[in-house]
Amino acid sequence: MYGWEPFLSERDKEHDKLWGKKEPAGFGKNPALVLIDIYYSVLGLAREPIMQSVKKWPMSTGLEGWQAVDETVGLLAAARDNGIPVIHVKGLHTGVLPWSRGGGRKGEIPLTEEEKRLGTQIVEEVKPLPGELVIEKAAASAFHGTPLLFQLNALGIDTVICAGETTSGCVRATVVDGATFRFKMGAVAECCFDRTEASHYMNLYDMHQKYADVVAKEMAIAYFQSISAERKVVSQAI
Repeated sequence: MYGWEPFLSERDKEHDKLWGKKEPAGFGKNPALVLIDIYYSVLGLAREPIMQSVKKWPMSTGLEGWQAVDETVGLLAAARDNGIPVIHVKGLHTGVLPWSRGGGRKGEIPLTEEEKRLGTQIVEEVKPLPGELVIEKAAASAFHGTPLLFQLNALGIDTVICAGETTSGCVRATVVDGATFRFKMGAVAECCFDRTEASHYMNLYDMHQKYADVVAKEMAIAYFQSISAERKVVSQAI
């Protein structure tokens, strides 16, 4: 059970039995972890239910977002512990026109200048370590108009594991572009988040069917550990 099953119609379920993806496509030998848009303006500075949080932070994902952040802490630690490159991607908040076609609703409670500044910062729980690349983007995809592709190629990366928000927006756009560039793409279910459950689960479903393997956090961690173990064996053999 992936979580998207309740959102499928009976016809969808029948079609899925015939044509749905039965097994993961699999990952490669040289992965990177890409964390997408995990900054305060999509979570709020306080942990509050979404309908409370949006009064100040209109783009907030509420407690579900914070739960995904907490799950990402373990995923990020596993990547670091096993020598998996980590790349942080966040929005470029100065000097660019907004790319979204959303209504741009403002919060009912005005933000102070300090809150606006803090809103652009990656949250403390998953903040970059010195030496980890941070890329700012001006569009949904982490690939579009950024050096991400060049960095991945320079590192010899063949697999990109994604986490962050929103599942239906920037995560999906990144996954689609990554698949287009022929990377093996992964999305970690517990570590992706969105503002509505339907958007979250149905976009996980679509990505899993077409562009990526959607995996549980523990599967991603086991994958990172297996890569590290294989590298140690190779190193010892040399």
